[in-house]
Amino acid sequence: MMLADQWCETTWRAQPGSFVGLMTLYESNFVRLGWLVSDLRAVTARTVSRVAADCDLHLIPQELNRYTSVFRLTYEFEFGAASVSDPDLEVCVYHDARLAEVRSFRGFQRHAQLAKLQSGLKRELDQRWSRNMMLNKWLEYCAERGHHF
Repeated sequence: MMLADQWCETTWRAQPGSFVGLMTLYESNFVRLGWLVSDLRAVTARTVSRVAADCDLHLIPQELNRYTSVFRLTYEFEFGAASVSDPDLEVCVYHDARLAEVRSFRGFQRHAQLAKLQSGLKRELDQRWSRNMMLNKWLEYCAERGHHF
């Protein structure tokens, strides 16, 4: 019985939660990010994708280098005078290897069930698998909604 979908199989070779599976997930993240952003290297300033069927999606460059780029990908919600980013993912893109991985996910602390899930993952490999599966599914959702930068 599958308790959490982060354990779904990615390829016939890669077992869920394995290092090979994680690398396969990074490859998939890169492909799905490409559905939203035609040329990641061309993104040098904050940009917003607006579609009628979803919240505004923000892509914010943090570091831009020859072989790697780091972006924040988030929705922003207004609560009175404050703005809340959620989910708030920091994604590192390895252009030459064609991989994309979540470095951090700021938001577990706002969601009790996510915090509980994350605290139960003791191995770093499991934590990375969980974060990157979340990105993978969110990128697919955003593409289905029509987001594009």
